[in-house]
Amino acid sequence: MKIDQILDKIYPLPQTSKQTLKQSLTEVKFSKGHILLQADKIETSIYFIKRGIARVYANALENEITFLFCKEGDTIVSMKSYVLKQKSYEKVELLENSHLYELKAKKLQKLLNEDIHIANWARKFAELELIKTEERFISRQFRNAKERYIEILKNNPDLIQRVQLRYIASYLGITQVSLSRIRASIK
Repeated sequence: MKIDQILDKIYPLPQTSKQTLKQSLTEVKFSKGHILLQADKIETSIYFIKRGIARVYANALENEITFLFCKEGDTIVSMKSYVLKQKSYEKVELLENSHLYELKAKKLQKLLNEDIHIANWARKFAELELIKTEERFISRQFRNAKERYIEILKNNPDLIQRVQLRYIASYLGITQVSLSRIRASIK
């Protein structure tokens, strides 16, 4: 996905502001399995996915709990690191060879002070991230695993082909055996 599409998806910017923001980006490539963000570390970059897919997860006892998938057009950021300058609690693993746009948080902070349009874009970005988090929370609280799986099929059907079933089961909060039963009942 082109960077203009990604930026506009968040909030349309005047051309000069968009160009300023784009000049602050660096294109980076990482291989499948690369850990993009580390838990217990203050992360200093924000990433926009041009091509690829990632899972966001945290360790709980002896398990990894996947709580988000990100793909083309999505943003990867540790909000705790970005907003509070504190160590993040999540890890982000790339599940495919990926091509990303990287924006250093320090550079974005500088731009926020210089350009009101970029500041409004960043505010809208934060608002959208809050809504996504709220939707995930509500889904997890009020829908059972089968309903959440159907939601994936409806809203992100490509995840089923691109993501290992063990990660989808983790995301749903169930075992792979339970996921197999759900899949069989839907067919």
